[in-house]
Amino acid sequence: MTTPPPSPSGSNTFVRRIATAAVLIAIGNVASRFLGLIRESVIAQTFSISAAVDAFTAASLVPTTLYDLLINGAISAALVPVFSEYAEGDEREFWRVASTMINLAVLMLAFATLVSIWQAPLVISLLAGGFDEEISALATSMVRWMMPSVIFVGLSGLITALLHARQRFLLPSFTASAYNIGIIIGAVVLTPYLDPAIQPFSLVAGVVLGSLFQVFLQLPGLRGISYQFILDLRHPGVRRILLLYAPVAMGISFSIAGMILDRNLASNMDEGTIATMRFATTLIQFPLGLVAAAVSFAVLPTLSRQVSAGDETGFRTTLAMGIKVVLLLILPATAGLAALSTPIVALVFEGNQFGANQTVLVVAALLLYLPGLPAAAVDQMLLFGFYAHRRTLTPNLVQGAAVGLYAITAFTLMGFGLGIEALILGNSAQWIGHMLVLLVLSRGLFSLCGLGIGAALVKCTVASLALAGVAWGLTMVLEPFGRIVQFLVAGSAASIVYFGVCMVLRVEALTFFTRAVQQRLRRRNGG
Repeated sequence: MTTPPPSPSGSNTFVRRIATAAVLIAIGNVASRFLGLIRESVIAQTFSISAAVDAFTAASLVPTTLYDLLINGAISAALVPVFSEYAEGDEREFWRVASTMINLAVLMLAFATLVSIWQAPLVISLLAGGFDEEISALATSMVRWMMPSVIFVGLSGLITALLHARQRFLLPSFTASAYNIGIIIGAVVLTPYLDPAIQPFSLVAGVVLGSLFQVFLQLPGLRGISYQFILDLRHPGVRRILLLYAPVAMGISFSIAGMILDRNLASNMDEGTIATMRFATTLIQFPLGLVAAAVSFAVLPTLSRQVSAGDETGFRTTLAMGIKVVLLLILPATAGLAALSTPIVALVFEGNQFGANQTVLVVAALLLYLPGLPAAAVDQMLLFGFYAHRRTLTPNLVQGAAVGLYAITAFTLMGFGLGIEALILGNSAQWIGHMLVLLVLSRGLFSLCGLGIGAALVKCTVASLALAGVAWGLTMVLEPFGRIVQFLVAGSAASIVYFGVCMVLRVEALTFFTRAVQQRLRRRNGG
């Protein structure tokens, strides 16, 4: 059963708003994800699967964790929903709330930065207790030099929330690109001029440079800013943000505990285990960020406004269409990564220090991550459905249970003699478990029954299987012609087959996209 179409005026407004936001975010995500692949390719070709990459990955987790805990988790769960409400009202109240949150965040980030620099050895021992003395010392030094970046990344995240609340998506969409460019510049420009013993610090310099780029990129979007040097913690808007964020902080704490466990287990395994997982995860994050993040952030402001207006029908329609669009794009991406895993890994990473043996390791890890990819994408949409309803406690309690599922899966499989495979399958189980539990619990908040999601899942799965079959078959036939030909020809033919099957099966999300593009073209032509 398909979703009944909304009224013409409502449909036009919905399509224009979501399509415009999604296109801008998608363009930014395409750029950032491709630059992310280039970044990881540069790291792989410069340092291969090595102790240096293990140390950098562990060290960079410290500023990333602080940012996630203090800023990133609050953006979608608390900042954008509350900022969106005030953005439509009194400008002075909007900036009073925004200024307070900026000042509070900077104070917290500065304190956390100083403590992390002071206690860097303890931090590394907690994150990667299995490192030997030399790698641990390298990671500790990296943490100390990298920590100032967390303040700039935090400011960038706050600016992103402000601009999203005002329906300004262009500049925030390219912040990840700016960050990746910084790391690429650091690795490419500095590495050749550094002593071999300190060459990995070129990546650290790149992180700091990238974080600065993120802030400067978004500053033009704050024209007309009315920033105030205040800290009004009693303001209703500020108190609501803090109340909404408290459960998120708890959920992120669960995630941090899971990451600490994951990194500690990996640091006790063979050298390069963390690096292998890093490179495989990069390929997983590419479609996840490109599809799930773009669609989710595009619809969140609309979902928040529909909830505030009491438009439950509009909310259900928006969320259901978002999920169907995610399925339309993430299922073929998963099938394509599976069928073309070897040529993709070889094309992205091989060169200089990274050879065919390393490709085999990353391909094996990638295939074990893939089962959790569709679940992680759908989970992102469900999560934002809860956040739009100002329900932040439930999904973050679920995160605690999901981390527990990871631990049970990983330790059980390690008991059967598995190593890195146990950790990766544990992550896949965590993503799938989180999505399933959240889907069940969502029924008490919003119903997605009768909106055609099941039909979309079946149709897109059938089309994705056809894609995988064509891609795998052509890959085998074209093997003598090299990786580039395998990827381009097999990938192109499989994509044509996928969308052809979707058209035959009349996949609703594909029709939605076609309609959105047609409306934009008519509007540009004065139609």
